[in-house]
Amino acid sequence: MLSIGAFAQIGQVTHRMLRHWDTAGLLVPAHVDEFSGYRSYDPSQLDRLHRIVALRQLGFGLDDVASLLDDGIDAERLTALLQERRAEVEREHRIAAARLVDVERRLQLIQEENHMSRIEIIEKPLPAVRLAARTATVDEQAGVAAVVGPAFDAIAEVLDSVGASRATPIAQYASEENGMLITVGYEYSGHPLDGVEIAELPAEATAICGVHLGAMDRIQHSWMALHEEILARGFVPSGPCRELYVRAVSDDQSDWVTELQQPVTRA
Repeated sequence: MLSIGAFAQIGQVTHRMLRHWDTAGLLVPAHVDEFSGYRSYDPSQLDRLHRIVALRQLGFGLDDVASLLDDGIDAERLTALLQERRAEVEREHRIAAARLVDVERRLQLIQEENHMSRIEIIEKPLPAVRLAARTATVDEQAGVAAVVGPAFDAIAEVLDSVGASRATPIAQYASEENGMLITVGYEYSGHPLDGVEIAELPAEATAICGVHLGAMDRIQHSWMALHEEILARGFVPSGPCRELYVRAVSDDQSDWVTELQQPVTRA
């Protein structure tokens, strides 16, 4: 008989692991002293120990290991399980590689600029949104400000007149052949109203988003940073971009908070 220490040393596992496998019924000691609880193993159990260690190193869970050992390691079933495990490992590798690239880029930015970027960028889905809205097409970027502010004011007046809340102001910008189509509105779930349109912004599975702080006359710098990050992460824009105005109260815009949202797809 082998003591738990000798058995653990041969299998290159810990005493704690052997006790855990005993509790799970995966590798029960050949003998347990009824007075001291001291575990002993038969040398013939080394074969099962080595199989457990090998299967665990391949990433199989305890249930899969127990099933394989109890039912016999059938080549066809083991092949299928290994193919599933390979797919999991490949997926984990892709995620880790993408994170590593992102970490390296951020380290490089910090080393080059000696500070964190003002725009922190994340990846997330966007929900579908129903807006009480107005739309307009402008020829140039300079015409955007002249449209967006007055449109929000006009919609707010309509909503206020019927006692409807003004939640979540959003603007969507879609490039078209003859200009930029702007949709401006407040999230709204009520009936159609005179003086506003109902606009349905679809859900987006993936969007790259960042926060712009402060005045709108510098928001293009934040959009440029966002689009640089989109390309660096291996994405391309896949639809109209949105601006969600988290806080837009003060006249001088110094404390404004705007979330930039760009739906994307893999390049």
